[in-house]
Amino acid sequence: MLSNQYTITAIQQIINAGGTIVNECTISTLLTDSRRISNPAGGLFFALSGRRNGHEFIAEAYAGGVRNFVVRHGPEIKAPEANFLTVDDVLGALQTLAAYHRSRFNLEVIGITGSNGKTIVKEWLYQLLAADKNIVRNPKSYNSQIGVPLSVWQINEKNDLGIFEAGISTVGEIDKLEAIIKPSIGILTHIGPAHDEGFESRRQKVLEKLKLFKNCRMLIHNYDQLIDFKDSIPVKECFTWSTKFKQADLYVFSEAIISKNYYLRAKYKNKEIECLIPFRDEASVENAIVCWAFMLAYGYSPVEADKRIEHLNAVSMRLELKTGINDCSVIDDSYNSDIQSLEIALNFLNQQNQHHKKTLILSDIFQSGLQPDVLYRQVADMIKIKQVDKFVGVGEALLSRQDYFDVPEKHFYPDTSSMLKHLRMLNFKEETILIKGSRSFEFESISRALVQKAHETVLEINLNALLNNLNFYRSKLKPGVKVMAMVKAFSYGSGTFEVANILQYNKVDYLAVAYIDEGVALRNSGISLPIMILNPEASAFDKLTEYHLEPVIYSFGLFDDYIKYAQEKNVLNYPVHLKIDTGMHRLGFEDFEIETLCDLLEENLYVHVESVFSHLVASEAKQHDEFTKIQISKFEKAFKQIERTLGYKVIKHISNTSGIIRWPGAAYDMVRLGIGLYGIDMGMETADSGLQPIASLKTSVSQVKKVKAKETISYSRSGSLAKDGKIATVRIGYADGYLRAFGNGVGKMLVKGVLVPTVGNITMDMCMLDVTGVDVKEGDEVIIFNDQQRINDLAAQIGTIPYEILTNVSQRVKRVYFYE
Repeated sequence: MLSNQYTITAIQQIINAGGTIVNECTISTLLTDSRRISNPAGGLFFALSGRRNGHEFIAEAYAGGVRNFVVRHGPEIKAPEANFLTVDDVLGALQTLAAYHRSRFNLEVIGITGSNGKTIVKEWLYQLLAADKNIVRNPKSYNSQIGVPLSVWQINEKNDLGIFEAGISTVGEIDKLEAIIKPSIGILTHIGPAHDEGFESRRQKVLEKLKLFKNCRMLIHNYDQLIDFKDSIPVKECFTWSTKFKQADLYVFSEAIISKNYYLRAKYKNKEIECLIPFRDEASVENAIVCWAFMLAYGYSPVEADKRIEHLNAVSMRLELKTGINDCSVIDDSYNSDIQSLEIALNFLNQQNQHHKKTLILSDIFQSGLQPDVLYRQVADMIKIKQVDKFVGVGEALLSRQDYFDVPEKHFYPDTSSMLKHLRMLNFKEETILIKGSRSFEFESISRALVQKAHETVLEINLNALLNNLNFYRSKLKPGVKVMAMVKAFSYGSGTFEVANILQYNKVDYLAVAYIDEGVALRNSGISLPIMILNPEASAFDKLTEYHLEPVIYSFGLFDDYIKYAQEKNVLNYPVHLKIDTGMHRLGFEDFEIETLCDLLEENLYVHVESVFSHLVASEAKQHDEFTKIQISKFEKAFKQIERTLGYKVIKHISNTSGIIRWPGAAYDMVRLGIGLYGIDMGMETADSGLQPIASLKTSVSQVKKVKAKETISYSRSGSLAKDGKIATVRIGYADGYLRAFGNGVGKMLVKGVLVPTVGNITMDMCMLDVTGVDVKEGDEVIIFNDQQRINDLAAQIGTIPYEILTNVSQRVKRVYFYE
């Protein structure tokens, strides 16, 4: 039996589980997500409880072919063929099984923790050591209480080095991870403010992280960071580095920028050594020094360490979803390829519903630790399970094993250039394309060929941040309360199907859009969730029923129009939503109209009322709390009267983003989450709320000019500099959504980390910035808003609201979606 295969009986004993085994079988895959089922016959599903109860998804996993489960209580479904192992703590059982698996292997293991840089250091060490070692490591940033055991489960007898990172958010977590990883060498990366909120102090956080190294023989760390912790370091042998203190083992005393590289000189064992780092940003330089220190501590010569570090490649930590040619969507993961990250990328591909056809372009996979035949049979099985429609294999290994792949359409090429020569013959059209390649194949050339050319100004959307915000609000709700996500107005400027797909994948209950056309576009993009239409038009009622969209009825005129349509088409019991006006005075039935509405609803065969709702006017504003109470009271009176008339219960909702936090008692059956998804809540201090901004608007410098004092700048000679200086013309104007109100010093942008003001009027396609004193050149990045200069800041600059800033970003600005 292979090293990571166990009988279900053996696992029952290892995790000390109860339950009855009805079918003996062999387990090789650990599963925690019913949406991501691979190898169901050999899979063991752990019904974990967190924001959602994993027991709710047992039926879905069973339907997907899984027959082995670890649970807290017996099944609530009929599953006669399944084995259910019962434990008190499902997560603890997962960790116990992983710790047992780790204990069977006597290999060197590097354990990495810190606030920042863990994943980059891990991936760079993999690049630096892969030529000498058979390495197992966390996929991507799988460093949590769940991610670490899943990562350690990958260890097999061929591995002679493990590199595992560990992340924590509060006390008591690191001991569990240490028992699973069992590192023999430790690395402490940069300590910063990340997760400070989970600890009483920064000191407590550092002390907690140091526990990972309690059984290590050596620790590599920044001398400066642990000056005040010398008595708390649990390791006798330390290798330190510093840019300040000469007593460090590696004392970096000189730094210089040479072209796009960073040149370092240091003292090591009383000798001067050097290192050329192929990056210039501060974080990358620090992470590279950590790797330099490790290489020296691990026994590599200074010359060899420098040689390898000079060839480090950037680590792409996220998948990029872009608009492609011929109405395609392109998922760009063209910088790395291994079996674990391939599965992650294929899961993201399967989340995309905007096209029926799903395509994978894959290169040969290097340094997997598996025999090539075994590796590519695994890849072929994975592709079949993920139901890829079209497969393009690039590389000699794939070319020689093309018979392994059972795919409706497949093509194979010996190298990237051969594929590019045949690009037209591949006829990419209306499909979602995942590009996944090892760096040496230079798949970025394929990405450039398939991505639609666009304006250099880009709105970057972080889908992980969006999920963080969704889960933040979910954590504030009582069990059973539904979530309706507002995706109207192009998802507040952030994209339609791109955002809707990930919301559907993460099981929100409803979507809401303003107009029928928006709902039709979502249906055409494969969205199957219930969709509420806030402003339906009678002329398009036929689209409602054709696309299964649910209209809001807010007036008697609209009610009559719909009933007339339903009678003509003989549409019975169609789902509708009733809007009550409790004080907004925009749309909805007012309190004096409820009785008449109830008369119309009584024994009406043409509608089935799905929900009754209203809209809070000022849920974010403390000064209007009394008015909010009046609204809630009016709403309760209205929905109770309507439910009595109907004779059945309806979904009730009045809470919007700010209401979720400030008015928890008004959550009722469902809440409507709008701009909070996008990282903005007017009822909270967003920077301290746990919300993450999901959008960054970026452009670049077109030209830099020296300008004398009082020379005029822009249309109408509207701007000038008080002293001689320089300006940068940047590629964004009011046609992109950067409003004219930002002109003449009102608006500010970030250039090289410096906030600089606009000069003169904003023009249609460009605007000018005062960059006097800033080292800036053509092509440099310019940030309009991100997590430093937030959308709220821009709104304050021109006296508007964040909604307007976000929704004003025009369609000609390219959207790029990131997902880790």
